[in-house]
Amino acid sequence: MIPDDDEDAGGHTFAYLDEQTKRMVRRAIIKAVCIPGHQVPFGSREMPLPAGWGTGGLQVTASLIGPDDVLKVIDQGTDAATNALSIRAFFRRVAGIATTERTPEASIVQTRHRIPETPLEEHQILVLQVPQPEPLRQLVPREPAARRMHALADYGAMYVKLYEDIARFGRVTLAYDYPVRVNGRYLASPSPIPRFDNPKLHRGRALALFGAGRERRLYAIPPYTRVESLDFEDHPFEVQRWSVGCALCGSRSSYLDEIAGSTRGERVFACSDTDYCGARRASGSNDLAPVEPSAAGRSRISGE
Repeated sequence: MIPDDDEDAGGHTFAYLDEQTKRMVRRAIIKAVCIPGHQVPFGSREMPLPAGWGTGGLQVTASLIGPDDVLKVIDQGTDAATNALSIRAFFRRVAGIATTERTPEASIVQTRHRIPETPLEEHQILVLQVPQPEPLRQLVPREPAARRMHALADYGAMYVKLYEDIARFGRVTLAYDYPVRVNGRYLASPSPIPRFDNPKLHRGRALALFGAGRERRLYAIPPYTRVESLDFEDHPFEVQRWSVGCALCGSRSSYLDEIAGSTRGERVFACSDTDYCGARRASGSNDLAPVEPSAAGRSRISGE
């Protein structure tokens, strides 16, 4: 429930944006939910962080959040990144809401570059920060031409790009921002998440909202929507795999980051999602002998 009164204790508007702006953003969100994958323009506002650092996701979250919500913010999978810490502190200050680092406890998860490993549920909302919402931008620099291609569902140029990759390298080399087709209609950018996370969008139980503040666009993937990563019959879509497990929790099914080991020059792999990794270690789900990370690795994992 969002307060009617703009002025909250402390002299600022609840969740920073004024109510007129929040209503405008919510109307755009409703339209985006009704047309999955379609980019909806909205009047992006100045926010207290530079464009490209999550202003779109910030405005989407500010328009939806209420006093009873619990917010989780991650950047590259970790709760301890500067961007995540700053946005979490921002909403604590302007909305007075509770925050958490545990995925199951959050009602809104704002993220950049990752989708949590823990599956989201129907009562949760995933808000992704998107720097470039147009998946055709690298192929069609002119905006009117890109809009025409969306209107006609003419996505042959993207298939040609993927085919050229296969012809040259034997496989599609896109490691992140891998284009998807939403509900069999619109081509959409899943934001710069690794392609490892693309399958999590397919018939996901949570509403996924994508906000691009600099480009003034937002789009949505409603729960249980069909999301297909582009591929070919003889070159099906594949996600990244690792020959080793997480050095800390032993997981062989999560997305891994390379971090510095305890000895000089050593490199080990650990879960990108720090909450998921911590929960596995706490429950004793460790299939491998743990490796002691370096001081830098410990700092990233614990947020010290």
